[in-house]
Amino acid sequence: MRAALILVAVILAFASAAPPALAVEPGEILPDAAMEQRARKLSAELRCLVCQNQSIDDSNAPLAKDLRLLVRERLLAGESDAKVMDYIVARYGDFVLLKPPVNSKTLLLWLAPLACLVALAYALIQASRRSTTSATTADATPLSSAEEKKLRQILEKS
Repeated sequence: MRAALILVAVILAFASAAPPALAVEPGEILPDAAMEQRARKLSAELRCLVCQNQSIDDSNAPLAKDLRLLVRERLLAGESDAKVMDYIVARYGDFVLLKPPVNSKTLLLWLAPLACLVALAYALIQASRRSTTSATTADATPLSSAEEKKLRQILEKS
């Protein structure tokens, strides 16, 4: 039994340490290693428009494959990395970027996490103040004479 648990732990350790499988198919790989490295770098920065939380380099979606091929095609045409990215952004918008630029269109996207943290901090402070105030109020309120009499009776019985 113990050996089985160790085997499962080892398998899980290797599985979690494995690098993510890339969706790039052998037919897509460019013969020039430097050019392929540029294509992989650009693909890692582009969002799969189907999966949305994966880069096109990691996605198996047909649209991601089309974008990978488009990146490689433009690189083979002699365009710089910046020109390739500009072309794709012009065609698909800033949403295609995994890290969109900070501008007037994406300001809400960048500020939303900060606004959520500020709102959470405010809520925690208010909750803390309420609990402190109610505890202080409970401690400061004296017992009525009937409550004192009842308390004495309870204490005498025990």
